[in-house]
Amino acid sequence: MKQTDILRREREQRRAIKKEARLSREEGDIPSVGEYINDLHDLFFYDDTKIYNIENDEKILELLENMVLDHPEKQWDNILRKAIKKSGVKKRDEALSALKELMELID
Repeated sequence: MKQTDILRREREQRRAIKKEARLSREEGDIPSVGEYINDLHDLFFYDDTKIYNIENDEKILELLENMVLDHPEKQWDNILRKAIKKSGVKKRDEALSALKELMELID
């Protein structure tokens, strides 16, 4: 088999996988990255300085578990950072490290 044929088959497989993922999202099966960002932000209890309920809220842990199942690892950090940024707290690094610790427990 020629190299071009192999590459063409790989491209077709990637397209099929992307199409299945898109169709499942359209059906409402898998929440999008933006929905996870909004949902995580809604669960936070925070003021101008800090997010307080990261370590002890079961709903946040449950949302993170679902996120791990629904999205690839390369998007996890993006979801966490954007949810924290949306809250507007000053101690973003502290909140991000606490969420990453929870993610390590899940993995």
